[in-house]
Amino acid sequence: MEKKLITRASIFASALASAAFAVDPIIFTPAVYPMGEVNQGDVKHFVLKGANVSGKAISLETVMCQGTGCSNFKYPASIANKGPVVIEFDMDFSGMEGPVSPTVVLVGTDGTPYTAALEGSVKAPIFFGEKMFDAGYYAAGESREWSFYVWETDKKARPDLALSDESAKDFSIKTKNVKVKVDENGKITEGGKIPALKVTLSTKGMSREGWELKQKSLRKIVTFKSQKFPKATPEVLVIGYWK
Repeated sequence: MEKKLITRASIFASALASAAFAVDPIIFTPAVYPMGEVNQGDVKHFVLKGANVSGKAISLETVMCQGTGCSNFKYPASIANKGPVVIEFDMDFSGMEGPVSPTVVLVGTDGTPYTAALEGSVKAPIFFGEKMFDAGYYAAGESREWSFYVWETDKKARPDLALSDESAKDFSIKTKNVKVKVDENGKITEGGKIPALKVTLSTKGMSREGWELKQKSLRKIVTFKSQKFPKATPEVLVIGYWK
């Protein structure tokens, strides 16, 4: 019995070691593609290069991204054994902010997925002191109001901000020019040196049109626009529950 346990343990350890040193069928160089820092709203073209080390030819059915923003993929229909592979695509960074780590997925004609990892950071030109607001239990037609501070990420100037045409159907804003300071805990108060806007976001009645009556959760993305940063996609989220 003891001998059997030792044998099983040896087999398990051997399997773990094999998995640890397993080679992916398609290896990309570098292993994680560095996208660097890009501006929110930019569209960038990327070229991934790798090789097929599977020991056999690989036929591809399609290539896609896990997540949003990728388009215009170019890829070979077949990759020869030990042959090179080049994947090209565009990525739209609208609506993204901060660190991003998209994954490109190559799907073989037999359904086998092969992945390529990327990482980078998206710089938003406009910083929101708060990004999420609670409407509580909400009935269509009720009023709600929230106030928050907004400034440019580089803190050099005061941003311009207006509601998008779509969000203006349910919301309105009032803005006041202020200067703020941010302490080490992230608390924002007026009277500092950062030129900012105090924004009051209000609604006299969010519409339930398009929502299923059985759906209780409320989720509204409020989008803004800026003449100074026309490619930026600043937004906040209003959450709650329908009464």
